[in-house]
Amino acid sequence: MKMDELILAIETSCDETSAAVVKNGRHILSNVVSSQVESHKRFGGVVPEIASRHHVEQITIIIEEAMDKANVSFNDLAAVAVTEGPGLVGALLIGVHAAKAIAFAHQLPLIGVHHIAGHIYANQLILDSLQYPALALVVSGGHTELVYLKEYGSFEIIGETRDDAVGEAYDKVARTIGLPYPGGPHIDRLAQEGEATISLPRAWLETDSYDFSFSGLKSAVINTVHNYKQRNENLPIQDLAASFQASVIDVLVNKTERAALAYDVRQVLLAGGVAANKGLRAALTEGMAQHHIDVIIPPLNLCTDNAAMIAAAANIKLKKKQFSDYDLNGNPGIDLEQW
Repeated sequence: MKMDELILAIETSCDETSAAVVKNGRHILSNVVSSQVESHKRFGGVVPEIASRHHVEQITIIIEEAMDKANVSFNDLAAVAVTEGPGLVGALLIGVHAAKAIAFAHQLPLIGVHHIAGHIYANQLILDSLQYPALALVVSGGHTELVYLKEYGSFEIIGETRDDAVGEAYDKVARTIGLPYPGGPHIDRLAQEGEATISLPRAWLETDSYDFSFSGLKSAVINTVHNYKQRNENLPIQDLAASFQASVIDVLVNKTERAALAYDVRQVLLAGGVAANKGLRAALTEGMAQHHIDVIIPPLNLCTDNAAMIAAAANIKLKKKQFSDYDLNGNPGIDLEQW
């Protein structure tokens, strides 16, 4: 192994084509991301076939740019990593086949990476080291989970959504009130301008549960919008956004606090695309400060899908010399706890 271990990582799980070169699992030499948001915006969400076609068009260009920006050659690399899953299977396959081709051509170890492990270890890219045990709150368009990390590279899911992921709920509510895709940033912005004056439910579930549920809240927002229309009243969009966001954040922060205390963790890590939400970042930091527990939050460019986070997680497998075979495939149902 080289003294400075460089990983070329590829991420194509959804609608971002990304490649990055990261040194020793912590230092980003390059992190190139090509977003497809404009292509999917008119459809109100990601269209899998369109996403796959864009990945095919961009993947070689993005990899070459990442290597050039890092000023390295393939001979300098210690491994090639790629998102194995979860994600859109067609999109995953583009990245997987590209990574396999590079690994085979240059006789490099291949590492398949769990996408959520990447989001969690994006936090490692801003710190010298994480402190264990830790707790990760993963919030994205497809996932809402509480993950207990007893030690480096271990994952135990102690809570997850029973229906909609929080990012999915944001997008559906945004559509209901006429906001463009992706809806999360628009809801967050409007929430800062309004007041949480509209009564909306909080799904606490069983007393000892760390699980989440957002389908009832989503339905309550839809009913509220319909009621305003039936009464021919103007919908206070800012107040509705603030009320919806307050309901979501109350549940997320409350359950994270309870879990952090129950598991006696040293740090709480915020991870996933919804980690960019200003309201959630502020509320979680404030809530955990009362218990003297540090909250680690990646910068905005590392919250959304990117390849640097995949390299950070791949470093776990590189250190253990746990490599993937060339029969690696896209795996939308990959198990985080077994990864």
